[in-house]
Amino acid sequence: MRSMWKGSISFGLVNIPVRMYAAVEDKEVRFNQLHAVCHTPIKYQKICPNCEKVVEQDEIVRGYEIQKNEYVVITDEEWEHFQGTLSRTVDILRFVDLRDIDPVYFDRSYYLEPAETGAKAYRLLVAAMQQAGKIGIASITVRTKQALAAVRVYEGALALETMHYPDEIRSITRLDIPETAVVEKELAMAVSLINSLTEPFRPEEYVNERRRGLLELIESKAAGETHVVTTPAAQNQAVADLMAALEASLKAVRT
Repeated sequence: MRSMWKGSISFGLVNIPVRMYAAVEDKEVRFNQLHAVCHTPIKYQKICPNCEKVVEQDEIVRGYEIQKNEYVVITDEEWEHFQGTLSRTVDILRFVDLRDIDPVYFDRSYYLEPAETGAKAYRLLVAAMQQAGKIGIASITVRTKQALAAVRVYEGALALETMHYPDEIRSITRLDIPETAVVEKELAMAVSLINSLTEPFRPEEYVNERRRGLLELIESKAAGETHVVTTPAAQNQAVADLMAALEASLKAVRT
């Protein structure tokens, strides 16, 4: 793997040189847009609708929209001032329990690998965090974005999860959640259904069926085969009420 960031982990007076790698890869099937007549990839150009001409990169500036069609322009010099404050350090601010962090805060996952001179301190931090049962809350700048982060032990190595700041999390009060009474019999049936569907998490059992089907179609067409796409019939079961739906679900699980 190719490292995407080099820096160090800092906690207290300890400094550990590390390299950072993306822990996940996007495997979504992506398509290019082609001209239907000749199958040539479509070219995109940056065009100013006011001047009615193609704009070159050196003619583009950064603008922040403060209201409709009104912008504050930030110059390259002003932008560079903030770029100069970027840190190459994962600064661990404090340690917390993982269960105290709601998953809504997590963004992207990365692996941290020690540089040659940081192996001993790296292993010490891993062992200490494992024994304490804690994760670190840190500050990091990836490319041009400063982020909150969680540093934790994952399979004997350090993983880093970038996190959203509290003001980036939308309030649940924006939702219209009805306050209706729960029927005890329906609740008991729902809990029974949950228990019947409960088992250990085995990630290898989950497959992106849509992506697999698309890749099979692409491979067959590339091989010159005629492929007919079939979709599974929808399970349309009309149920009279919630209780009947729960009973039908339980019956389906048991069989």
